[in-house]
Amino acid sequence: MLVLLTSLTPKDLFAQGTVTGKVVDGATKEPLPGATVVLKGTEKAVPTSLDGTFSLQVDDANASAILVNFVGYMQKEVSIAGLNGKKNLGSILMESNVTSINEVLITTNSYAIDRETPVAMSTITSEIITEKASNQEFPELLKSTPGVYATKQGGGFGDSRINLRGFQSENVAVMINGVPVNDMENGRVYWSNWAGLTDVTKSMQVQRGLGASKVAVPSIGGTINIITKTTDATKGGSLFYGIGNDGYNKVGFSYATGLTEDGWAFAASGSKTEGNGWADGLEFKGYNYFFNVSKLINEKHTLSLTGFGAPQYHGQRQTRESIQDYRNAPQGLRWNSDWGVKDGEVVNVEDNFYHKPQISLNHYWTIDESSFLSTAVYVSKGTGGGGGISTDRSLNVDTIRTGDQYSPYDLDQMVDINRNSVDGHARAYRYASRNDHTWYGALSTYQKSINANFNILGGADLRYYKGVHFREVYDLLGADYHLDNSNVNNPNNRARVGDKISYYNDGLVLWEGGFLQGEYTDGTLSAFVSLAASNTSYKRIDYFQYEEGNQATDYQNFFGYQAKGGANYNLSENHNVFANLGYFEKAPFFNAIFLENKNIINKDAKNEKILSYELGYGYRSAKLNGNINLYRTSWNDRSFTDVITGQSGEQFFANILGVDALHQGVELDFTYQPTTKLSVRGMASVGNWEWTNNLDKITVFNEDRTESEDYGPIYMKGIKVGDAAQTTAALGASYSVLDDLKFGFDYNYYANYNADFDPTTLTEPGMKVWEVPAFSLLDLNASFKFNIAGLKASLYANVNNVMDTEYISDAQNGDDINDEDKNGDAIGSSVFFGTGRTWTTGLKINF
Repeated sequence: MLVLLTSLTPKDLFAQGTVTGKVVDGATKEPLPGATVVLKGTEKAVPTSLDGTFSLQVDDANASAILVNFVGYMQKEVSIAGLNGKKNLGSILMESNVTSINEVLITTNSYAIDRETPVAMSTITSEIITEKASNQEFPELLKSTPGVYATKQGGGFGDSRINLRGFQSENVAVMINGVPVNDMENGRVYWSNWAGLTDVTKSMQVQRGLGASKVAVPSIGGTINIITKTTDATKGGSLFYGIGNDGYNKVGFSYATGLTEDGWAFAASGSKTEGNGWADGLEFKGYNYFFNVSKLINEKHTLSLTGFGAPQYHGQRQTRESIQDYRNAPQGLRWNSDWGVKDGEVVNVEDNFYHKPQISLNHYWTIDESSFLSTAVYVSKGTGGGGGISTDRSLNVDTIRTGDQYSPYDLDQMVDINRNSVDGHARAYRYASRNDHTWYGALSTYQKSINANFNILGGADLRYYKGVHFREVYDLLGADYHLDNSNVNNPNNRARVGDKISYYNDGLVLWEGGFLQGEYTDGTLSAFVSLAASNTSYKRIDYFQYEEGNQATDYQNFFGYQAKGGANYNLSENHNVFANLGYFEKAPFFNAIFLENKNIINKDAKNEKILSYELGYGYRSAKLNGNINLYRTSWNDRSFTDVITGQSGEQFFANILGVDALHQGVELDFTYQPTTKLSVRGMASVGNWEWTNNLDKITVFNEDRTESEDYGPIYMKGIKVGDAAQTTAALGASYSVLDDLKFGFDYNYYANYNADFDPTTLTEPGMKVWEVPAFSLLDLNASFKFNIAGLKASLYANVNNVMDTEYISDAQNGDDINDEDKNGDAIGSSVFFGTGRTWTTGLKINF
């Protein structure tokens, strides 16, 4: 017996122990939660936790390795030979099934890696997008992210907006697959152009503050990178059909060939969405298409062609109204004053129609073992605009309605008025304000590994943009023509449908940027230093306000640069700290260079100056992940121009210098997964965003700078920045009742929200801005997976604003802020109320 026990003991000791490790994406080093770790030769398996870690007890005498599996990745075998007690395998790098056609390559310029890139970030996965998108748009999907305030504004399809750390969208860099999409003239993001892309989004990453973008994109509030699917790893597709409140209807499909034996791969998807909208006059119809063709040429070269677009048409609610008017309106919060009726049909008087397809060709070149070159050339051609209605001075359009002031416009009555016009000219007509553009660009990034610890990256960012702005006659409402005198080269123009009126000008923007970055990684420490510079050139051509030969300005050049750096230190497997610091100067936007939509060059325009720094701490464990960040961003010489009526009644142009603001705050977020069935997440964000200085007397000039007046002072010091809630919090959870049945909720809280306002109206000491009442919202979601006719299917359901909470989502202080009775209160403010309870449900079948 003793001899037998002695002979068995070494074998038993070898076979017993605990294996731990962390499963991560081989390219991004992002953790892969839900991967399966199997003890080879057995049925024993464990899933990875939220941070990609696992712990597997081994008691099999024959076990020699583990097998790691995750959808879309190749199976990986890892030896556990010599196991005796506890063994940590470290990070297990998983490779995509289509290694050389990995979507991560497209995002080389902008993707941040947890516990390595020293920035505050949040990532929304495709699973969350699928479960919660419903009738929400990109900004709303980020509403539970620290520092984010997102609303639907008037409620129209694609009319959402987002503020990040108190900065509006023109100061938040938005990219799709690493390609910038902010408007080149004003920096804004028109989300209706991308309204259908939630169907093909793999993930969406928000980098708050300086961000990890290597291209010369000067984002103040942060960077949002939308990463679309490229070529799916496996062959197959899906069909989707969904319905919802107020006529919401959506149908879509997707298909992928997978990677063929000769190195080709193709993927495509499309959808159609339509409905009536939650408020009156918000009917919409939108399409989405996406395709990718990739070719694995050889081990060194890969080409990938991607195209997508989302043509859409939707009615809008453009006009904010007083709170009392909403109370008086029979429709209540659904009241919209910006729509009409003609021949018994709804007419979206205020509407938006646009199509902005984008096509990019990416080339990936593995030069050798230590160097890599990624190049993308892209083109985007946008066409469309928004509508409105106009009347001559003898008519008040707001009185031409089917009933009282809360009823729709009566376009039939306008037709009758026009037909009774003596000379056939339009006393009322509909127009469309167009904003077409052509945008070409090239992005190229070269990466060189000097040694195992140090990389150098360099790249170029080149862009050409031409925006074409004009207004055209859309509907003469029964008249023969509209008499237009806005074109000095063609006075008394009898404009017909499709003719240009009111204004016609081009805006040209040239951008030449480059960057150089050094990255150091050595075990627990990672750090970077980055320099970037860009030259922005603006030119304006006005075909209506100036005679031929004198219509174009010279290019106005602005040189900007940025310097930033940061470091992350992993104190242990659980704890890490990071810090970053950056300073940059950015060119003012187009309308700050050319005043009042004329060729009036603002000779005093200056670069905006931004200094930002941040400290962060992170905790990672098998069950709990958490982050806390402190940030401080000073924004000096903000571009601020205005048109001011002087004492004589003449209009003067103001270039207001020295407008400074300070944005600082603290952010906390966490995820907690006590079991594989339950996941809890939450966040809290407290900001303190204020204007930091008063302005003395401002000298304003008339158009030809021959006369001037003094205006001011402006008392803005200590006034909180408006247009976003400075205090936000969220709590959410998802629970798998069964393996295939999941329920979830999200609770969001918003407070400390000043209405948006014009600082130049603060001309008396002690003036206030109205603070919007705090509010909270509750959303519910559920998903159920099942098989139907041998195919995998999923059923999704969402209810947003479950309690049908009445709240104000957007507010603007009125022009009468100087009225003591209406100074800083609700009476003088105009608002949009938020959307009430909505619901959607949908069925997705995979094949």
